[in-house]
Amino acid sequence: MILPRLLAKELFPTGIALVLAYCSLIQGAAYAKDDYPTRPVKLVVPYPPGGGTDAVARILSDKLATKLGQPFIVDNKPGAAGIIGTDSVAKAKGDGYTLVVGLSNSLLTNQFLYSKLPYSPTKDFALVYQIASAPLVLAVHPSVPVNDVNSFIQYLQKNKGALNYGSYGTGSYSHLASAQLSKAYNADMTHIPYKGEAPMIQELLSGGIQMGFASTLVVKQHLDAGKLKVLGVSGAKRVKLLPNVPTLSELGLKDEIFDIIGWIALAAPASTPKPIQQQLARELGNIVKSPEFAARVEGFGFEIIDSSPERFQTQYNKEMPVWERLIRQADIRLD
Repeated sequence: MILPRLLAKELFPTGIALVLAYCSLIQGAAYAKDDYPTRPVKLVVPYPPGGGTDAVARILSDKLATKLGQPFIVDNKPGAAGIIGTDSVAKAKGDGYTLVVGLSNSLLTNQFLYSKLPYSPTKDFALVYQIASAPLVLAVHPSVPVNDVNSFIQYLQKNKGALNYGSYGTGSYSHLASAQLSKAYNADMTHIPYKGEAPMIQELLSGGIQMGFASTLVVKQHLDAGKLKVLGVSGAKRVKLLPNVPTLSELGLKDEIFDIIGWIALAAPASTPKPIQQQLARELGNIVKSPEFAARVEGFGFEIIDSSPERFQTQYNKEMPVWERLIRQADIRLD
């Protein structure tokens, strides 16, 4: 059999090459569709259990397991602003069996906050799918005698240095947005960072701080109870959880930081084969666009994103210089 095949190759080299190329293409497609996954897949969440990112990852793990026929196991690896868990995925084998469900800080802004980041967000990861955005609400303590953004700005200008603002961590969106607000209106507010959103909210409720940017789900319960006042929401559109609250850009705050918002996304080691990336993106798209998933995630105060690897990369490239500029202007370094 060897001789006829060699003879055929001699007589019809172009045809043989085309057939071999076609077979290779079919094999690759079959690998992506049929052979992956053949064993459990690990979804690393670089934050503690119980938070919004963890909740979204667990919903995704159940849906992906059902669709792809293998367990998708959530593995919480918290610590160092998401660095520990994210770095473990950056250094993992790119075979589709170790993925990260992370936030924009671990996958984007940390590169500008840390000079010794052990991974490169732009070189070590393949951006697979943006799952949801996380708008934040500008909330103030009821003792602040304002009811809208314009009156708040006037109050800031008349009471320079009088207000404290909180954040759920130095370098977080809540820090940068408040710092930009203070700088834009020469308010000279004092920043008080906390280790997470929960202690920040408790201080805001007690009046220890007078304002802060916080998640819509957390703020809504206190807004409904009359314990906080809400002035606006970040992002380009209103959020479904608070439909009557206008965006800050609607209210005249045109700085870019009030338009861009944090997000939750799935990424893989950069060496992960393209067919696997595309397969994961297709499955995620089907899950994310389902009414059931949207209702659950929007109930957490997130907004669903219609994404793909290409759209994710485009949005990432658009946001990256904005975050870099804002962090440089605020002169924030975390190491």
